[in-house]
Amino acid sequence: MQFAESWLRSFVDPQLSTEALSHALTMAGLEVEALAPVAPPTSKIVVGKVLEVVKHPNADKLNVCQVDVGMGQTLTIVCGAPNVAPGIKVPTALVGATLPPAEAGGAPFKIKLSKLRGVESQGMLCSARELKLSDDHSGLLVLPDDTLIGRDIRDVLQLDDMIFDIKLTPNKADCLSVFGIARETAAITGAPLNAPSYHPVPVTCDARLPVRIEAPQLCGRFSGRVIRNVDARASTPAWMVQRLERVGQRSISALVDISNYVMLELGRPSHIFDLDKINGGLHVRWGKRGETLKLLNGNTIELDETVGVIADDQGRVESLAGIMGGDSTAVTLDTRHIYLEAAFWWPDSIRGRARQYNFSTDAAHRFERGVDYATTVEHIEYLTHLITTICGGDAGPVDDHIVNLPQRKPVSMRVSRANRIIGVPIDANEIASIFTRLNLSFERAADGDTFIVTPPTYRFDIDIEEDLIEEVARIHGFEKIPARPPMATSEMRVTNETRRSIHALRRALAARDYAETVNFSFVDVEWERDFAGNERPVALLNPIASQLSVMRSTLFGSLVGVLQHNLNRRAERVRVFEAGRVFRADPAVKEGELTVEGFAQPKMIGALAYGPVVDEQWGVSARHVDFFDVKGDVQALFAPTVPRFTRASHPALHPGRSARIEIDGRIVGWIGELHPRWMRKYDLPHAPVLFEVEADAVAGRALPGVTEISKFPPVRRDIALVVPQHVEVQSIIDEFAQARGDNDALRFMQKMVLFDEFRPKFDAKQTGSGAVSGGLSADEKSLAFRVTLQDTGGTLQDETVELAVKTLVERLARVFGARLRG
Repeated sequence: MQFAESWLRSFVDPQLSTEALSHALTMAGLEVEALAPVAPPTSKIVVGKVLEVVKHPNADKLNVCQVDVGMGQTLTIVCGAPNVAPGIKVPTALVGATLPPAEAGGAPFKIKLSKLRGVESQGMLCSARELKLSDDHSGLLVLPDDTLIGRDIRDVLQLDDMIFDIKLTPNKADCLSVFGIARETAAITGAPLNAPSYHPVPVTCDARLPVRIEAPQLCGRFSGRVIRNVDARASTPAWMVQRLERVGQRSISALVDISNYVMLELGRPSHIFDLDKINGGLHVRWGKRGETLKLLNGNTIELDETVGVIADDQGRVESLAGIMGGDSTAVTLDTRHIYLEAAFWWPDSIRGRARQYNFSTDAAHRFERGVDYATTVEHIEYLTHLITTICGGDAGPVDDHIVNLPQRKPVSMRVSRANRIIGVPIDANEIASIFTRLNLSFERAADGDTFIVTPPTYRFDIDIEEDLIEEVARIHGFEKIPARPPMATSEMRVTNETRRSIHALRRALAARDYAETVNFSFVDVEWERDFAGNERPVALLNPIASQLSVMRSTLFGSLVGVLQHNLNRRAERVRVFEAGRVFRADPAVKEGELTVEGFAQPKMIGALAYGPVVDEQWGVSARHVDFFDVKGDVQALFAPTVPRFTRASHPALHPGRSARIEIDGRIVGWIGELHPRWMRKYDLPHAPVLFEVEADAVAGRALPGVTEISKFPPVRRDIALVVPQHVEVQSIIDEFAQARGDNDALRFMQKMVLFDEFRPKFDAKQTGSGAVSGGLSADEKSLAFRVTLQDTGGTLQDETVELAVKTLVERLARVFGARLRG
């Protein structure tokens, strides 16, 4: 919210300097982000009246002017401005005057007595750009005719004024106007508040426009009146133009300027229709799918039943309710008759609609936060006063349609609770004074400890007890609340050694050479279809961007997006991870302190590896990262827990190079190469390897157990088993673990590790199932295992070792049809 200090002080003028006022507003929650002067410093620039203009004898584009600068002094000034003419009053820089530098950081410009093409010039006539009031340098800055000659231009144009730029919190809709800020300033400082004063305009015509409200949930109140015979070409008063410019609004036309001015001054968005362009009456209703509207900004939008509109009797949409008017009924300089509208639009019916069409307006910004619903008629009267004063016209009676207004329920606040939350004792009488200054009507309960407050119609931010406590704290003064560090007994907390924190897991992945990335939980709906096979993701009602319209149910899409971003910047090796939540519809989830009913939000850890295993070097041959490299990272992350990898298919992963990750029979994640289909779609030269696991599953770990270290040497035996191609190595290792517990002969076996695999190769001439290569048929493979045996009680004898190996081979032969390779 930007405004000029002089505008604010026209309503409330506390005896505080600009800096002190800025500090007081900031400490009350209205943070002043910036203070800037209206214009840079200048000196010796006065109001001059051009008396005579003649052509320069030696230059076609220059004029020699006689300028009256007051005190009986007339100066000769050479000027090249195209709009210089006798009788106008303009800023005149005298000899010795100082003007702002032409460029930022430059030196101030000094006016000296000089000659231009042989004619002496005793000063300079100034444009707005030369005074750094605007970028307009098309001609001189012409002042009003009633400006006194000889006055300092800084006094005439209030160039010592300051511009306040306030950063408002979203709940402070009541401060989205200069008068709203003034109301707060009066409450903060105790200075008297002066409301705008005007006399209601007499009704001089009986013209009315029929209005029908068909959607009470959209529009609660609709006030309007017809004004005939206005002069749309009338000039906006200089004082209004000045105030508008100092809040960043450029002057457009008198009617538009008046509407903008009242919105900025009182926080009341309004709309002015060209009455002659309306067919019949107005209908306030919800839009219909398929309808279109060309807006004032030139955009044509498609409507649906979620947005409110104002239409005419023929069904043509004339305005996007509470957001922007339509082009078809916009006022122009030729407009003669107008319809003036001020309404109360329910915030929920406006919120997010402008962003739905990728733009925002000042009106929508206010209506979606809440605008006073009790003052529509008063503001219509104020608008009428300004319009008829500036543009003339005959005002008709005000039509006020009230169909559905908010019911402001009283809010109770306990003094004892306020003191406990704020942390300092505040007397009940002081609280009563604060509520009075804030215009909050209240009653005192019989217990003497409770205030029952009825919020005013312009305060949409007061709903619960804590809202009132906040008001008490900020008006009492945050600076008066002492900073008291909390005091507590220092106590050693018990560490849960069976759980690792998410930070420990992050460090573990960083130690494996992965860089952490943070992404939005909102993703493109295509990512959900491609990487999760999710045709019905959790959709956002109000997405911040069209490509971020659903909640992710996997981290794979975000990781591939990060990979694309890096590849576009010529990265060759990418290893990234993310720890974040995913979101899935789950009817079993109930409402809780940290849960939302119907939605599961598990925390996941996902990672992606792409490019060379290590950066290019002399000691290691270059190769791309593969499934087993990343599998090792997953095993290291889970350690000491040993996860099981089971071949399975996932929508995002290569069907033959992917696996699900299991712990104690429960699926906790996935690992694999990216599917070739998505490599082509997302233009990836090589296949990245990804994994995603549940953070809770990785965080759990078993406590280490004590085992006796054997004093005797281990015995290792290598066995090569021939098994059918379909037999998985994991199933053999599982059977080995089962056999150790079942058979006493295998009790000394410590571990069984695969160290080699051989599959036969056949050329095109070898056909048929009976083909043999290297002693193996086409449907067989050879797996070489190293088995380690060790006893803590003595050295193992050869007979014991041979019996254990024989027993193991026989068991594997019985279960899998395995045989020793010859």
